[in-house]
Amino acid sequence: MDQLKCCVVIPTYNNHKTLKKVIDGVLQYTNDIIVVNDGSTDTTSDILTKFHNIRTISLPHNKGKGYALRKGFELALEQGFHFAITIDSDGQHFPDDIPVLIDSLNKETSKNVLYIGARNMGQKDVPKKSSFGNKFSNFWFWVETGVRLQDTQSGYRLYPIKALKDITFFTRKFEFEIEAIVKAAWNGIQVKNIPVKVTYDVTERVSHFRPFVDFSRISLLNTYLVILTFLYIFPRDIIQKIKKKGIKRFFYEDFLGSNDSHEKKALSIALGVFIGLSPLWGFQTLIVIFLAVLFKLNKTIAFAFSNVSFPPFIPFVLFISLKIGHWVLGTEFDFTFEEAGANFEVIKHLKSYIIGSITLSFFGALTTGFCGYIILNIFDRKKIALKNG
Repeated sequence: MDQLKCCVVIPTYNNHKTLKKVIDGVLQYTNDIIVVNDGSTDTTSDILTKFHNIRTISLPHNKGKGYALRKGFELALEQGFHFAITIDSDGQHFPDDIPVLIDSLNKETSKNVLYIGARNMGQKDVPKKSSFGNKFSNFWFWVETGVRLQDTQSGYRLYPIKALKDITFFTRKFEFEIEAIVKAAWNGIQVKNIPVKVTYDVTERVSHFRPFVDFSRISLLNTYLVILTFLYIFPRDIIQKIKKKGIKRFFYEDFLGSNDSHEKKALSIALGVFIGLSPLWGFQTLIVIFLAVLFKLNKTIAFAFSNVSFPPFIPFVLFISLKIGHWVLGTEFDFTFEEAGANFEVIKHLKSYIIGSITLSFFGALTTGFCGYIILNIFDRKKIALKNG
């Protein structure tokens, strides 16, 4: 722990029954402990006065677990630490798992990693609400980052606090632990699970999680993070890949080189074109990535082809949609391409545009998906031919 410059941060609020036991357990492995007393009104302050060899932060009022962790990280950085293990003070975590986290970090080639202690959520004493909340959290973390984890809610973690110091965080309550791992993943920090033990002793453990209020806060945070993922993070990542690799290399490695089947790639192309040509202006990126995640299609391919309606092509798409719409309805089409593009005749002929746009989207998706499937198979045959000869 000394070599890795790692300390332990313990946030606590009214856990006087278990706090001493937790600190004593951690002291078996390190003296570098920061306890953040988050405005406790029990005997927490008296307990802490008996530990002269640890650092403490005492907040006058309860601010929330997230705020307490952030204050602990700030002090840890000031003291020169690069990593911080967080352990809850309610006694559910086992300090003897600290070496497990440290050994795992020591084996990492890149130390740019955040560990979450993965609990066995199937054991008998795990509350059902904790198991459900964890599954809920795991799903949204996957949607927001593309990373699948077994446990995203455990408070037993190892944070790379030096790598996180320039990231802006807004939350102060329990939802901070979600915000931290999502933004860590967005900034290139690996987020991994490490198996740890857990116990839920109802005679000692006191939980301050408020099911309705805190679950609502977490849901609002996930809503914000999902929207940001679809509208900014995912497009940003694709653009960065293209800039780094170039269009040709990106096409071969991320498009053709994907391990997805040709059928899945073709369906992803079709989805992208369908959404890109449909009358969903302003929401196309959000919808196409959501549907790609929902139907387990290739998000990169779907997003790329949804940009079929990028600005230079918009007048053309509007014109064709209007023309098809009038043809389907059997009404007269009495304006030119310039009028449709420049004067946005679509506003005057909304019904024709919507019908034409949906028709164009359907047949455009069908055609490009089918052509994409054929082209992908042709590429495969050429690769096989080159290998054989």
